[in-house]
Amino acid sequence: MTTTTLAVLVPLLPFLGAIAGLLLGRTAPGFVRPLAVLPALASLGLAAAVAARQGGGGPVDAATELTPTGSVPVELALHVDGFAALTAVLVTVVATCVQIYSTGYLRDDPRYPSYAALVSLFTSAMLLVVYTGDLMVLLVGWEVMGICSYFLVGHYWETPEARAASLKAFLVTKLGDVPFLIGLFALATEAGSFRITRILGAVENGGIEHPTLIALLLLAGVAGKSAQFPLHTWLPDAMAGPTPVSALIHAATMVAAGVYFVARLLPLFEASRAAMTVLAVMAAVTMTGSALAALAQDDIKRVLAYSTIGQLGYMTGALAVADRGAAVFHLLSHGAFKALLFLAAGVIIHAAGTNSLAAMSRMGHLRDRVPDAYWTTTVALLALAAIPPFSGFFSKETVLGAAEHVVTGHTGNAPAAAGWIVLLAGLVTAVLTAAYATRLWLLAFRGDGPEAPDHGRQPLSMTVVLWVLAVPSLALGGLAFRVLPDWFDGHDLTPTLTTSVLGTGVALVGGIVTYAAWRHTTAHAARVPLGAVAAHPGGDAGRVEAEAIASHEPAYGDIAYASDPSDPGRLLLGPLHRPAAAGFHLDALYTALFVRPVRAGARLVRFLDREVVETYVRGAGTLPRWLGAAVRRAQTGNLQTYVSALLAGTVVLAVAVVLAATGA
Repeated sequence: MTTTTLAVLVPLLPFLGAIAGLLLGRTAPGFVRPLAVLPALASLGLAAAVAARQGGGGPVDAATELTPTGSVPVELALHVDGFAALTAVLVTVVATCVQIYSTGYLRDDPRYPSYAALVSLFTSAMLLVVYTGDLMVLLVGWEVMGICSYFLVGHYWETPEARAASLKAFLVTKLGDVPFLIGLFALATEAGSFRITRILGAVENGGIEHPTLIALLLLAGVAGKSAQFPLHTWLPDAMAGPTPVSALIHAATMVAAGVYFVARLLPLFEASRAAMTVLAVMAAVTMTGSALAALAQDDIKRVLAYSTIGQLGYMTGALAVADRGAAVFHLLSHGAFKALLFLAAGVIIHAAGTNSLAAMSRMGHLRDRVPDAYWTTTVALLALAAIPPFSGFFSKETVLGAAEHVVTGHTGNAPAAAGWIVLLAGLVTAVLTAAYATRLWLLAFRGDGPEAPDHGRQPLSMTVVLWVLAVPSLALGGLAFRVLPDWFDGHDLTPTLTTSVLGTGVALVGGIVTYAAWRHTTAHAARVPLGAVAAHPGGDAGRVEAEAIASHEPAYGDIAYASDPSDPGRLLLGPLHRPAAAGFHLDALYTALFVRPVRAGARLVRFLDREVVETYVRGAGTLPRWLGAAVRRAQTGNLQTYVSALLAGTVVLAVAVVLAATGA
């Protein structure tokens, strides 16, 4: 079987599994779980085979024209280089783990068949984005992911939080997709093709006349899809969906698509120094702002959501300094430990049994209750904080090293200003990342909250997956910078000494200061009673989460502030804590600037339609209606009346004729 055939089957198998799952979900429920897991597992094997065959060599290309357009052709094109091959492996690994995990997490959920089918479709759409060589086909996968995220985030649609979160995710990403679509058409028009290889050839030959405008239009779509400032606000609220969905979105699909897209078309962005600077500023604001917000969150999933936004900022920062190898390396590393963090959070939510999902201020005595989650979360948090030798250290230091090369003039593909912006923001974010990672670990596992009832041991399908993902979280970085350069165009991924010392040093400072703040607050602050913890019978973690969302305590629609004065985040942030916990009130700002004016305009249009247009329409029909009523009354059906009217008319006409003749 050729590499091209294998690559075509990788996205096709999850798609067929999704169709079969939707068709057989009601009639043959026993097939639902095999149809969810087996296609993902087979796709993983095929993606690994494609990566092994590609082996870091030349790209695999194949194309056939989809349909004649008369102008710019649309082709079913395949382009598998080292970046695509490894990204596809990441997507299939995470998707397989999520599907296996979900068989236990949502085992009693009546909507599991549709959920599993949508996860398969989501996976297929992302794989289409990864492997395709045509931008219009990429757009299909791009938009299918958007609609899948809408349904999956709103899985618990009976709760207002889930409905609002799914709608918000859909609308915010669509807001970015409008200029994104315009940019795609403008790019294809100037390049004469939607094929990525031909577009890059046109860029190299100077055939793109407006690279800055096109790059900025495309960045709007990337900001929406990859949750970058200012279109990042949908991602924290998307935590209202099931936790495995969060793992899939944050680690391997949806948000990774924007970063991967820029990596594919990086020469286009390099052609505009203004676009690279804008990308650097966007990355810097995203990194630092999301890290501050993560340090103030009480819900463990919101901490992880803001963490994802910040780590994506590192990736876009690497792209801003023209190093797509560093960006994709961090994408792979982050995908492993972030999927692990979310899936472990699902275990913690079940064990904690809190009414506000996973409020860390309400957790207590969990270390011995969930040893699998404890140890694997520890590994993932060390990777997130970029502590050597965990994978996050190597990938994050590669990003900082790339920024240092721009600053020192070792590469001229990006503006020096972009290098300084990314380097300084990256170091600040490294401090904050270590701080909120340490805070999460302390509050979740060393907290002194009320002990929740024991819900029994988690299913094996949930705990095994955690250990599977712990392996790359621990070992990927150490192996990758020696092995991956062959897949990354020979680019050296070895961390530089300067940034390694600086990055690790500030991370250690962040962790130590946070630990000291936690010891200080726990020793000197009186603990505030937080109320009873609700018990959730049974072992269905998904149902526990659904009931938690349905509670009336503040969760996703409103910010849940920790009422625990022992929270070190309060001491570290000081007056910044409350605005940071509210995401710096960007939602309120957007409501004032955009939502309220749009609603006011809608009310004006409705008033004009009802009071002006409808009044005119009703008035225009009144006179004919009156004339019709008068004529209708004359139609009595009496023959004598008709003859009398005829005679009277004849007499009137005769008199009129005589008078006219006499006058003449």
